[in-house]
Formats: sequence, C-alpha cells, structure tokens
Amino acid sequence: MNYVSRYGLEFNPFIKNSKEILYENNNYKEVKVRLDYLLQTKGIGLITGDPGCGKTTIVRNYTNNLNQNAYKIIYLPLSTLTVLEAYKQLAIAFNIEPFHRKYENFAAIQDAIRRLNIEKKIIPIIIFDEANYLSSSFLNDIKILFNFEMDSRDLAVVLLVGQSVLNNALNMKSNEALRQRIITSYNIGTMSIEESCIYIKTKLSNAGSSSDIFTPQALRAIASYSSGNPRVISRVCDLALMIANKIDKSNIDEEVANLAINEINM
Repeated sequence: MNYVSRYGLEFNPFIKNSKEILYENNNYKEVKVRLDYLLQTKGIGLITGDPGCGKTTIVRNYTNNLNQNAYKIIYLPLSTLTVLEAYKQLAIAFNIEPFHRKYENFAAIQDAIRRLNIEKKIIPIIIFDEANYLSSSFLNDIKILFNFEMDSRDLAVVLLVGQSVLNNALNMKSNEALRQRIITSYNIGTMSIEESCIYIKTKLSNAGSSSDIFTPQALRAIASYSSGNPRVISRVCDLALMIANKIDKSNIDEEVANLAINEINM
C-alpha cells in the first residue's frame, strides 16, 4: 500500500507536481500588499528570496486570482536566454511573429502594449521569473523597453522575480537606472517554527487528512531542520511518510522525522 492511501490522503501534497496548496503566511501577505500597490501604480516591481522559499508559488497564486479581462498575464521563465532570444520570447507572448533584429522586436512589443491599453483597456503584467539569470544587457534594456515617457502614464506592470543575489546585481552602478525605477520590492524570508508547522498541517488538510498524521514533536523537528524553507519542509515530509509506511507506523513521530532528516543529510 502506498502512503497516500495508508494515511487517508487524496493525493501527495508534498511533491512538486501536486495540487498547489498555498498557506497565506506573513510573507504572502507582505508580497500581496506590494503587488496590489504595483497594480495600482504600474511600473516595475521586484520580489526576491532564496531557492525554495515559494516566490513563484506566491506570484502565480496572486495572478491567478486577477480579473483575466482586465489583465494579460505574461510569464517568462527566461533563465539564461540571450538578449535577442529574450526579445523573441516576449514578442511571442504578445502574439507577435518575432523579428530577427532586436530593435524590430522592441518596437513591436511597445506597440502591442499600447494597443492593449488603448483598444482593449487591458494592462499587461510581464513576469520575469529566475530574473537573477538575466544578462546585464537585458536588465539594462528593461528600463528602456517599458519606458513610455511619451505617454501620460505607465502602460504595463513588470515584475522581476529571482533569488536574493538579484539584489546584488541591481545594486551595481551599471544597473542604477533600473534600480531607481523599481517602485516596490520585497525579499521573502523564511517561515517561523510556528508558521512551518501550520504549513505542514495546511498541506495535509487540503489533501484530505482528517487526523494528526505528524505528532507535534515531529512537526517541530522538521520545522527546525528546514529553517522555514517550504521546499525543504516538503522534501522531509515526503520522505518521512515513505519511511513510516515502510516500517508500518500509524503516524510520523519525532523518531521517523529524524530518520528522514538523517537520510537527507547522508
């Protein structure tokens, strides 16, 4: 019997491709306040955080709840694309046949943004995920591409999402002009012990759990080990459930939690 069935779960809430379950902790609330402000003012925003802290999950949840008739969500996990490739991907996202020259894509993208605003009253929200991997050349282009000085207002929302090291890049002298145009930013920190325990309980509850599968001691052991990182928490919980099922335990106690932690540390 697999552990999903054994522990009365409808699905595995701790694997990457499971149904997305969001725990609205303090980080979520802080990001939401800033994104609400960014949508009101338009312009460029910045969300950073360490790997596994939940940046993409929070941003996706927020945009999924927006009025799709008022906003066009463009999500670009650009990673290590060249400047021209980045322009081409952005053009495709606006349903534009990409050009072979950067300036042609530049003009077409700006025109598409203006037409969305004027003709359809739709605000584009362009999300550059893993923005810490963007080249300095493209970071420099962002402030120009989304600069509509001839218009009376900003016409798009641009959100840079990346690891905390992105702040270091933006603080460089070469990126000062872009940094000055960022109107709101937030660095997602780790969850507290209490938040981490609630995070696990929320995951289990949304997966159909009607009992306390993890003892309080196990929850705190996992929360302490993970330093409040959601990805690490999920990894330990998944392994702990597998171990408990293998050794025929009815729940996950501190001993099983530590077995999972020790296996990860091997």
